[in-house]
Amino acid sequence: MMNPSDDDEGSALGQVMHLADFDRRPPGRVVAEMRDYWWSLRKGRAIPARADIDPAGLRGTLDFAFVLERIAPGAARFRIAGRHLADLMGMEVRGMPLCAVMNAGARGRLSDVLEAVFKGPQIAELEVISPSAYGCPELTGRMLILPLKSDLGDVTRALGCLVTEGVIGSAPRRFDILADRAAPVIEGARVLAPSPSAAGFAEPAAPWRPAAFDPPTAPRAPLDNAETPEERRARFRVISND
Repeated sequence: MMNPSDDDEGSALGQVMHLADFDRRPPGRVVAEMRDYWWSLRKGRAIPARADIDPAGLRGTLDFAFVLERIAPGAARFRIAGRHLADLMGMEVRGMPLCAVMNAGARGRLSDVLEAVFKGPQIAELEVISPSAYGCPELTGRMLILPLKSDLGDVTRALGCLVTEGVIGSAPRRFDILADRAAPVIEGARVLAPSPSAAGFAEPAAPWRPAAFDPPTAPRAPLDNAETPEERRARFRVISND
């Protein structure tokens, strides 16, 4: 058996490789498996519970999977996230908001889609792209978000996945939304169109109006045109703080 030369060994040790770059799984297959797993958990219910999630059941989708917790209207954070998200962001994403994986211009739309998932409840699928840049080849991918019930019975959790095609390159990689689609959790149900979140408990802003003019308490005496300039100046008073 031949041993590598010192130069080859040093080159290999100094090279950083993402395992995800060598684990090529078509995004469509991962998304389909995740959706099938979610459907298998329902067992006659409209929405499965967070407690029903078993990592052993995710099998090939585990590296791409995540679980979200709704923390505010249109906002959720990662409770659990697979290896692929850590590779994309270059760090552990647990506790981070979902919008952290998006470019600033896409975060508003993501917020609207996410709120529709919880409020519908309904399923959302997004097509995303990370544009090419220095050290970052173009990445395309798909994200799936599926609603879950918490232990309290409210829909404030979600199961999902993010899977990309292409070489990750330099992390972090953030995405823009190319398209998003919504599907009902019950066949034939109405789909809630994503829209900007309401203002919550805040009252609508009052329209601006100019301040009302308060007339002086006593009417001002009209000028007497018969007065001379000297007589007018004599009526002025000098006010001093001294």
